[in-house]
Amino acid sequence: MTPTNPDSSRPDPAELKELLQDNQTTSADPELSGDQKQTRSLDFLYDIPLQVTVEVGRSKILLKDLLKMDEGYVIELDKLAGDPLDLYVNSKLIARGEAVMVGEKFGIRLTDVVSTADRIQNLG
Repeated sequence: MTPTNPDSSRPDPAELKELLQDNQTTSADPELSGDQKQTRSLDFLYDIPLQVTVEVGRSKILLKDLLKMDEGYVIELDKLAGDPLDLYVNSKLIARGEAVMVGEKFGIRLTDVVSTADRIQNLG
């Protein structure tokens, strides 16, 4: 798989889409002779670390307000109470969900997952 832009290390989205749809590609191994081929799966991708972010809401504030912040300061967010939380993976929207308690910790129950085609299209 070679990137279309030689200065970029990112694969072409069309190539990535093909890989994900097939879930396996066959490639010739230079150590194998003749018509022997080795099947390569996408298992090597499973160990890549990803940054997962859950966004409750956003707000723009002035620097003077930021400097006034102390314990108890309230920042108004752009979402209403009860609105779904946004789940981002590497800054790309992947799903929406609702906050849940998992023991003593917060979690997110996914209620709406972005389609695979839309996720692949938004990779570039």
